[in-house]
Amino acid sequence: MHLLRHTEEKPFVCDVCNKAFSQQSNLKTHLLTHTKEKPFVCDVCNKAFTQQSNLKTHLRIHTEEKPYACDGCSKAFSCQSYLKIHLLTHAKEKPFVCDVCNKAFSQQLKLNTHLQSHMKEKPFVCDVCKKAYSQQSQLRIHIRTHTKEKPFVCDVCTKAFSQQSNLKTHLRIHMEQKPYACDDCSKAFTSQSYFKRHLLTHSKGSTSVT
Repeated sequence: MHLLRHTEEKPFVCDVCNKAFSQQSNLKTHLLTHTKEKPFVCDVCNKAFTQQSNLKTHLRIHTEEKPYACDGCSKAFSCQSYLKIHLLTHAKEKPFVCDVCNKAFSQQLKLNTHLQSHMKEKPFVCDVCKKAYSQQSQLRIHIRTHTKEKPFVCDVCTKAFSQQSNLKTHLRIHMEQKPYACDDCSKAFTSQSYFKRHLLTHSKGSTSVT
């Protein structure tokens, strides 16, 4: 069974959506997403989960246990996904700069990916609606709009998302993190889209009536 992880063989297939897995236990867990069964229940608040690991993470809200600590500033978090988001605040160095628009990146790979956005060529085409993209990763994300697949799941409330960036934005709700602050009124927001929408309220208010 362990060797299947290295060979990438996935003999266990879901009868509902044909998704394949290398282990039968993973298939059993996946099937719960179709049956909506949530057998793991919190003894404190009765919230139910499809996976025992999600219940364990949830219980830390009640116990206030924070096993994932940042080496840089000693802040601690209840789940690993929160720590990963926090670590991004320390990774401010961006030595790789785009020659076209001067946008900077922390990794050469990210710069290379960004450079393709300046290229007009879009070789990756969706088989369903024929929409074309310059990057294969963009096509993968787009295809999820057709398949309704949401592989990125919140450890706290089990809400699922089609894109990792949307999950990161969602996690700020649980962390009460609001990085986008308004200079005019000091209101803060969890996502840039909410922040931009808020700025329009100031621009409308500043419009003079003639």
